[in-house]
Amino acid sequence: MKKDLNAFIIRPHITEKASMKAEGGVYVFEIASNATKAQVEKAFEEKYKFSPVKVSTVTIPAKNVFVRGKRGKKSGYKKAYVYLKKGDKIETL
Repeated sequence: MKKDLNAFIIRPHITEKASMKAEGGVYVFEIASNATKAQVEKAFEEKYKFSPVKVSTVTIPAKNVFVRGKRGKKSGYKKAYVYLKKGDKIETL
């Protein structure tokens, strides 16, 4: 049974740092917490029609925060850095 590959890549992770990396051919995506590098690579190929050179994953832990006198928790997530060949560009927005 084939899994739905679109479930692994949730959304592009758009920050100032990610935008700077995108100029160098490295794109950042928020991914499912159970996704592996191989699954992210296959999902990326299916969605964007480019074969990545390398995929790195990073798990961002949940953090306790204190805002306006109230305690809270920022949920953690997992993100993937997708490295493309020189000259390959994707439109993330």
